[in-house]
Amino acid sequence: MNVPNTVSQPPQAVLEALSAELENLTPETRKAAAYVLENPNDVSVSSIREIADAANVKPNTFVRMARSVGFDGYEDFREPFRDEIRKGGVSFPDRARWLQSLAKGGELSKLYADMAASAIRNIEETFAATSDGAMKLAADAIVAARRTFVLGVGVNSSNARNFTYLADMAVDTIEAIPRYGSNAIDDLARAEAGDVLIAMTCKPYRSEVVDAVELAREQGLTIIAISDSPASPIVIAGDHAFVIDADTPQFFPSSVATIALLETLMAFVIADADPKVISNIERFHARRHALGIYSADE
Repeated sequence: MNVPNTVSQPPQAVLEALSAELENLTPETRKAAAYVLENPNDVSVSSIREIADAANVKPNTFVRMARSVGFDGYEDFREPFRDEIRKGGVSFPDRARWLQSLAKGGELSKLYADMAASAIRNIEETFAATSDGAMKLAADAIVAARRTFVLGVGVNSSNARNFTYLADMAVDTIEAIPRYGSNAIDDLARAEAGDVLIAMTCKPYRSEVVDAVELAREQGLTIIAISDSPASPIVIAGDHAFVIDADTPQFFPSSVATIALLETLMAFVIADADPKVISNIERFHARRHALGIYSADE
């Protein structure tokens, strides 16, 4: 059974083809194939010499194995497995090992290109999946709310605090949680029905965010959810939901699309708010200039 020489084949299809071909392989090639079937995560992160040493066969054995299922060589054979990493289909440690393998193999120029391409693609696909109408409805809810709580933990903690920092130049109704030394559940004890919770988390979903969203729903808050799948528990629970793309060659989800979406949401909030927010922003920056916080203009 052969598979086309293309990354369009998922790794599982390649493994199934290899399994079906086992009985037709020579003993040494079968040994290489068995190692791959038992250790598929090694394929994406190991050079041909490294995986051959691990399987205790010669590197050329892996070339023959790859050709037995329709690939030109081992590099082509492992491309579907590497593509799976780029799409976020393997664990964080495996993705970190893959990054190290790029450096060893002199492939950092490809990593650079992949990072740039994924960042652009994530933003394009995220904005294509929503609309200005959806953004305005979420902004309306924030503007109308007594308080808006912005929840992010881990890498999303800085995203939540950046959103709040920008908002603070214009309005004083938006705050990031959890506060330092606190937790989101306790911080939401001050929330009331009609308040807004902006919550964000990507796979693997953080339990404290999911739990906080459930509690906020029980308290009557409006939920604005930002996550990476329509099946995300916070998207399912959300009143307004934005599904972002977070694919990256890195070992952690990309924040590029999340940041872009949050900046756009903030722009809609300012556009939707009372005109006095403009004077608030002007006073904020005038005070900073007066206090010498900004360097003098040339």
